[in-house]
Amino acid sequence: MPRPKVGVVGAGNVGASAALMMLKKDLCDVMLCDIPQVEGMPQGKSLDMSESRQVDHHDAKAWGTTRVEDLKDCSIVAITAGVPRKPGMTREQLLEINANIIKDVTGKLKAAGSAPILIVVTNPLDVMTYAAIKLTGFPRERVIGMAGVLDSNRFAHFVAEELQVSPKDVSAMVLGSHGDTMVAMPRFTTVAGIPITELLPKDKIDALSKRTRDGGIEIVNLLKTGSAFYAPGSSVVAMVEAILHDANRILPCSVLLKGEYGLNDVVVGVPCKIGEGGLKQILTLALTPEEDTALKKSAAVVADNIKALKL
Repeated sequence: MPRPKVGVVGAGNVGASAALMMLKKDLCDVMLCDIPQVEGMPQGKSLDMSESRQVDHHDAKAWGTTRVEDLKDCSIVAITAGVPRKPGMTREQLLEINANIIKDVTGKLKAAGSAPILIVVTNPLDVMTYAAIKLTGFPRERVIGMAGVLDSNRFAHFVAEELQVSPKDVSAMVLGSHGDTMVAMPRFTTVAGIPITELLPKDKIDALSKRTRDGGIEIVNLLKTGSAFYAPGSSVVAMVEAILHDANRILPCSVLLKGEYGLNDVVVGVPCKIGEGGLKQILTLALTPEEDTALKKSAAVVADNIKALKL
């Protein structure tokens, strides 16, 4: 059986990190792509990764290109390309710049006759996922935003650190948009099956939830010249692995809603079953009135930014 091939558009920190992790897991061959203005960079990084195959004991191969059209045979394409946030910049300020990148990438994929599953990482993520769906005409099952996986893993890390437990025993849930209105879900965040509402006081949970919302900008402020890439990269790999292995994993992902949670024609993070073909099922949780209000508030922010795109 031929090895699956996954494309990564954007050979910067997030894309290169995701590509290297996929290779180390021997998941797939990887085609790393970036813009023509950086000719040689994706080729150089992919060659560097390939030269580690012997010591890492895997057979997966990597290639570099500056032509999106070269990704036409990839079953999955992760779009990580975009302008990163700088200190003081919100995700929404990136809207117009990064929407043009999504338009360019999806247009070239379609022109090449390619219809891969798209994993969108470019910020503002929920809006860019919506743009990718509208620009490609792909069904919602094949265009998925990565954010909830990352946000939930951040929440899990902070919970594990606070309780001094193994992160392996923490299962966290964060819904809503990938931004300041994301909705941490303490009732559905557990340690070995025990809800953290049984283990931590409300003020501590609120503090951990806030740190999760601010998780991206905390790293931006520390790095000063970039944004997070290791955790986003590993979150992309988790989604790719679930799809390639038809794992039916339950992951919080940004998807287009069509009535679920009382929301229509908007992309936000909700719990999803991910496997072969992409999105298999949206799980509908019974939310409290407070949680429902918070999710709808988060969706409203995304909807406003979608309108601003005028797709």
